[in-house]
Amino acid sequence: MEHETELERKFARIGDGLRLQDGAVIEGYASLFDAKDQGGDVVQQGAYQKSLRALSGAGRAVKMLWQHDPAQPIGIWDEVREDGLGLWVKGRLLQDVEKGREAAALIGAGAIDGLSIGYRTVRAKKDDKGQRLLQELELWEVSLVTFPMLPSARVSAKGDDPNADIWREMAAAFEGARQELGRG
Repeated sequence: MEHETELERKFARIGDGLRLQDGAVIEGYASLFDAKDQGGDVVQQGAYQKSLRALSGAGRAVKMLWQHDPAQPIGIWDEVREDGLGLWVKGRLLQDVEKGREAAALIGAGAIDGLSIGYRTVRAKKDDKGQRLLQELELWEVSLVTFPMLPSARVSAKGDDPNADIWREMAAAFEGARQELGRG
């Protein structure tokens, strides 16, 4: 499973882990290591290191997007790094951008609490349980999203929708359909 070419996305519901400070600064985990997502994938520690070094060496940065839409950058990631838990990000929502202001309001109200990565798989393998172990990823962007997909990164809150998994699956299906329509 070397070097897949299609851009993929991986969601992480952050809950209390996504913090908004001073109305514009956000931080949290965009990906957690060794946590199986609903697609059966597991990101392994070290998966982002080579990509982060390459971006830094080229003077480029990981993009901050709204709902994975490349036409809607909403801020700047000032810090993106791996630690013992996963991929940690800290950045600023741009208050001069309408979507940046909207994102700040939605995060502050608790309506948005997820981050999602856009990446290309460089190296992966299947384990004996059929899980895809993501060993090396080329990280392109980290988005603020409505429907994250990594249940183990989720922090429960009062009023959690018992049908949240169904809504996430529907959102993933709609996103897949949108991508297929975009190719035609």
